[in-house]
Amino acid sequence: MRITVFAGAVATLLCALLATMVMVAIHRVAMGDLMGELAAAGGRVAHEVEHNEVVTPLVEYKGRNLQIVDGTGKVVAATPQLQGKPVMAGITPDHRNISSGVVCGGVFRSGECNVVVAQSAFRPGDDWVVYSSSPTVPLYVDPWLAATVIGATLAMAVAITTIGHRIVTESLRPVNAIRMELDKITETRPDRRVPLPRSRDEIHELADSVNRTLARLEAAMKLQRHFTSDASHELRTPIAAIRAEVEDALHAPEETNVPTLGNTVLKSVDRLEAIVGDLLTIARLEAGKEVDREPIDLAEFVTSECERRPKQDKRFEFSLERGVVVTGDRAQLSRLLTNLIDNAERHAATTIAFHVRRSFCPKRDTQRFPNGIAMLEVIDNGPGIDPEKRELVFQRFTRLDTARDRYAGGTGLGLPIARQIAEAHAGTLRIEDSSHGTRFILRLPLG
Repeated sequence: MRITVFAGAVATLLCALLATMVMVAIHRVAMGDLMGELAAAGGRVAHEVEHNEVVTPLVEYKGRNLQIVDGTGKVVAATPQLQGKPVMAGITPDHRNISSGVVCGGVFRSGECNVVVAQSAFRPGDDWVVYSSSPTVPLYVDPWLAATVIGATLAMAVAITTIGHRIVTESLRPVNAIRMELDKITETRPDRRVPLPRSRDEIHELADSVNRTLARLEAAMKLQRHFTSDASHELRTPIAAIRAEVEDALHAPEETNVPTLGNTVLKSVDRLEAIVGDLLTIARLEAGKEVDREPIDLAEFVTSECERRPKQDKRFEFSLERGVVVTGDRAQLSRLLTNLIDNAERHAATTIAFHVRRSFCPKRDTQRFPNGIAMLEVIDNGPGIDPEKRELVFQRFTRLDTARDRYAGGTGLGLPIARQIAEAHAGTLRIEDSSHGTRFILRLPLG
């Protein structure tokens, strides 16, 4: 409606301007014709004066007036309306023997303006002047002409407004269809999509963008439901174990040993604490909080993190290039490396290898790694992972060794958290080919 009102106002203004210009042009043409007619009438009489052959009546059209003035300024002859009146104007012919002007009042009726044309008439020994006049042409020129122009102007403005309204209505029809369909899309029906208009225009692109957004939202909702289901299942398992131990103790208190019960329950509590801690970490990472930035030497960082770990039966091997510096959050990167080491210790047969080095950046990744790539590899000599299942381990609560004891297999959130931390630092974490075992490669931008 606002667009229609605006279009109507602009159309009315432009049509009014066009009508005014047309009327002004017609008025000027009419005034030019009138001046030419008066000049022709005066010229005819001046010719008759010069040959002493003045013919009455002096004018041929009603409303025209004419005076013949001799060299002394006396009116020699005049049309009936000006009989006995002084000279109609003080205009004198110029070097072209003709002049014109507009005279209001005077010998004419009060409030009336007339166009006056003065022309020379040569008589022996004297110069006479012939004045011819006519009322000026009104701005509207003629009532019928003014009515026609105004009517055409209004009709044009109405037509433009109507056409503009129809164009806007047709243009917004797909938008209304998109809005109505969006109103029907709810949490229970995320699979619905908005209709795509036939025309390949901006509204079509809008609908296509909306459908892509809805598809992403549906995928996110499915992932959230799946994650909620998995988290509930993971939390229910230790809770069920705690309940079973406590119920057994209550049913047979004489057979219950408090230290044994406490140690058993604590295992489930530890698992609950680990799952909840990982869930809180994921929530913080997904909140998109800006990570702290400090320079970190990867070689020193890997060494210190490995030295802090309790002694294990797995052997660590190092191949560390010094001076490979990245900028990031030390606590988050420590969590990332800890998760990778925990995973490697669960799968390695005897050895875990750490490699730190620089790498050149491919052209396609120069924007992501403008100064080059810092690479950290963690390799275990375990059974390895099938190539088609490598991305699966980065999904939450995923375990490939399902037959293994659940309490020995971690929460299933360590590797997803590690990848989220890498991506928060503008890096990547992938599993790549290795001659033996599993090879995790962390790539971060060089500082």
